[in-house]
Amino acid sequence: MSGKELPPYLQCVPYAREVTGIEIYGDALTWWEQAAGRYERGREPRVGAVMAFVPNDKMRLGHVAAVSRVIDSRTVLLDHANWSPINGTRGQIERGVKAVDVSRANDWSEVRVWYDPLQALGTTRWPVQGFIYPDAKAKARPQQRLAQAAPAPVHPQPTRSQPSRSFLAAFEATPPPRQASALLATPQRATRQQVSYASAPPLSPPPRTTSTNARKSSGDAAARAVALYD
Repeated sequence: MSGKELPPYLQCVPYAREVTGIEIYGDALTWWEQAAGRYERGREPRVGAVMAFVPNDKMRLGHVAAVSRVIDSRTVLLDHANWSPINGTRGQIERGVKAVDVSRANDWSEVRVWYDPLQALGTTRWPVQGFIYPDAKAKARPQQRLAQAAPAPVHPQPTRSQPSRSFLAAFEATPPPRQASALLATPQRATRQQVSYASAPPLSPPPRTTSTNARKSSGDAAARAVALYD
């Protein structure tokens, strides 16, 4: 190595992430495994999907490209970066370039891709892992957590400067209580039943007489009795 830093250029990974919205980071060769359990994967090309290439001796870090159009069961158009050197410069963006499925089973396991210096499809048969779909994320298993229910918040009621209408209505038919002094000064009125008993005059004991009067009464009675038989 000369010790000089290579000029920066656009890699395929950040470009594919930008145009598809698939939030996977790291080298292209790791995308297929990283997508497991996070995004749906398959062998059918769809617009917006990422075509994930298998790394090999010619492409050790792998490659990812975005499907921009599906022409037929064997042909798609790709948008990708850092594939063909254009005007001798790496890191170029290519849009709408052709990729053709050359697998025997038509399962998109091998493709040939447009190569700009040839102005035609490249001669290499590139192995493909499959497609990663951004519009169908795999549902992660919910974590079971034992959580205590939070207590309901307590909202204190504002104090009233005056009683409410319902409060006053409950006491409209009730006479106001009398003061203690008034209760002592004014006798309570008797009910109708009590008046009927109270109106009957109490039995008064017979008047007490002296012994002289008693003897006089008894003497008069004896005289009247003798007169009857005379």
